[in-house]
Amino acid sequence: MSFAKITGLTMAVRNMPQVKAFYVDKLGFEVTKDYRQDDDHWWVTLELPDGTPTLNLTTFPENLQPGTLKLYLAAPDIEKAYHDLHSKGIQPTSEIADDGWGKWFELNDPDGNRWIVVQA
Repeated sequence: MSFAKITGLTMAVRNMPQVKAFYVDKLGFEVTKDYRQDDDHWWVTLELPDGTPTLNLTTFPENLQPGTLKLYLAAPDIEKAYHDLHSKGIQPTSEIADDGWGKWFELNDPDGNRWIVVQA
């Protein structure tokens, strides 16, 4: 068996409107699906412009816990990404580091999920 790529990830969230706004308004994700039965059964699928992989937010977490994921984003210009986030009111949790592994910095979403932004 061989696999070509990861197509999606699921993230548990506590407050869908707040987290959805963070990813759409601050990080530039696009909503491709928004299905809601009620506040406890709500799923939102997000994509970046390249289309893959999708990030699926859910208030019906099954065995997932909000704030427990560590994910990576690639940026073609790490300094620009850092300053763009600041201008949108996001306070990264670290300065830009260049430690031989590459340039990177960290930020958290409203539920505490950790994102590592790396130089592409």
